Formats: sequence, structure tokens, C-alpha cells
Amino acid sequence: MYVPRHFATDERSALVELLKLTPLVQLVSMTADGLLATALPMLLVEDDAGLRLQGHVARANEHWKQVDPSVDSLVIVSGPDAYISPNNYPTKTQTHEVVPTWNYEAVHATGSLVVHDDPTWVHDLVTRLTDRHEAGRATPWAVADAPEDYIALRLRGIVGVELVVHGLEAKAKLSQDKVDADQRGVRSGLADGDAADRLVAERMGRLAD
Repeated sequence: MYVPRHFATDERSALVELLKLTPLVQLVSMTADGLLATALPMLLVEDDAGLRLQGHVARANEHWKQVDPSVDSLVIVSGPDAYISPNNYPTKTQTHEVVPTWNYEAVHATGSLVVHDDPTWVHDLVTRLTDRHEAGRATPWAVADAPEDYIALRLRGIVGVELVVHGLEAKAKLSQDKVDADQRGVRSGLADGDAADRLVAERMGRLAD
């Protein structure tokens, strides 16, 4: 990933934060037949063994069958993003030396991909994934709410995957290269936009505080 110094951010913190905002990631692996990419939600696990990203794919998906664990895979975590109009820059009226751009956050995690064709491992993962995304709901659903034989049947249709993270790169391109007046102008303009724009404005404010 191309990361200019002023857009660099703490890799681990960015990974944790962006997974909370956008848990659906892109898993990309090189295979004998070329690149394969799969969108899936993943959980971050950190212990004495290091960082790992865990998820599952459909058994019919060739991704888990063709992956070579000796060749690093890539997980792309994309955070909130927004188009930035030159009209948001107060300095436009002074020099007109402005162009459109895009603000965004992203983390790239690389590492070896381990396949878990193990119903016990997958059941534990699905339970944790469900608990994570049902948390905060008025009546959260749990895996144990469904019949055991039905869950067992559904588990046979998926396979666990785990990225053992070897490297992290993170980028937060949030107008840090602009003067304060232009940063405030961008935040103000985004605050009047849709939910995605407002989230980017909020993330910019986090840097300014």
C-alpha cells in the first residue's frame, strides 16, 4: 500500500477500529489458477500467538481448496470513504489551485491462510461472530436458539479460514495534508452529506481533537 508519511497511522489500532466499523472484508489469495477474492466478515483474535483474522467461506467456494498456505494472502479492510469537492476548500477563492479527491481509511493485513475444515472450530467461530453482531440488539439471537441438527447441517456447508497475520499496513487519508481552514471546510461540507459522508467527517474530527 502506498502510505505517504502524513497519512500513516497506527496499524493495529486502525485494524481494530475499522473492523468495528466495517467487519466485511476482502480476502485475496494467489492460487495456481490466479487470484481469488472472497468477501466475508472476519473477527480479530489476539493472544500470545499474535494477531489472527478468522472467518468462514462456503464449502463450494474454491478459495479454501486452492489456497497455498506457503504464499501470503491479503485481507483488505476498507473503512468509511467520501468524495471531497474542491468547493469545500475555503482556499479555492484565493488561488483556485484545488482539485477533487477522496478521503478514506484502509488496512491491509498479510499472512498465511490456514483452513479449518473442522465442525467444532467452525461452530465456535460462528457462535462468536453471531454474538459479536447481535450484541446491543433488544432481543439478540444466539446460535443455540436454533435446533442442534439444523445448525449441524448448516455447518457442513461452510469451512473456516484463518489469516495468521505477518504484516500490517494502514492508511488514513483524511485531509491531513490540507491547511486547517480547508480541513474545517471539508468537515463542514461532509456534515451536510449522507451517513457515509458524516462518518468520514466524524473520523476527521477524531484526528483534529
